[in-house]
Amino acid sequence: MTSRFWITAAFAAALLASCSGVSAGGGKANAAGCNPGEALSQSDAGLDQVRLCITSGKKVHAFTVEIARTSQQQARGLMFRNALADDKGMVFPFTETRMASFWMKNTFIPLDIIFVRADGSIENIAMNTIPYSTDPVESTAPVAAVLELRGGLTAELGIKAGDKVRWTAK
Repeated sequence: MTSRFWITAAFAAALLASCSGVSAGGGKANAAGCNPGEALSQSDAGLDQVRLCITSGKKVHAFTVEIARTSQQQARGLMFRNALADDKGMVFPFTETRMASFWMKNTFIPLDIIFVRADGSIENIAMNTIPYSTDPVESTAPVAAVLELRGGLTAELGIKAGDKVRWTAK
């Protein structure tokens, strides 16, 4: 396989610049100060970035995420990166919910891969995925987006299935 994760041509053509089912907040700051969807400058890799918020119990965690919109951006993902800061990540929006399957080929660092339902809730998390592995890392049900964070971070922060992910891609 030459792609970062398996994606059919039909799904690749269907990728949009936004994932409305996974966003909420309409750009308004919440009580914890996280402003989901706040547009930020482009990343060093040239990808658009936005603020993403995860609500876990009474805690809200804020991240700056790169948006992998195109099939080429999604195929590359976080490959060839040597590090990922605790407040950074990458989101992969889909226009339709679907089963998602990723792999870690050419990915140097362990990642937590978070599978997000259309309502913004977390379906499942693959924690500390193994760098360079070609074994599939899959959602347990159809999802609307996938979020990648530094490996081990979700356990450290107490993020779990059922927690809410909010963001808006413009």
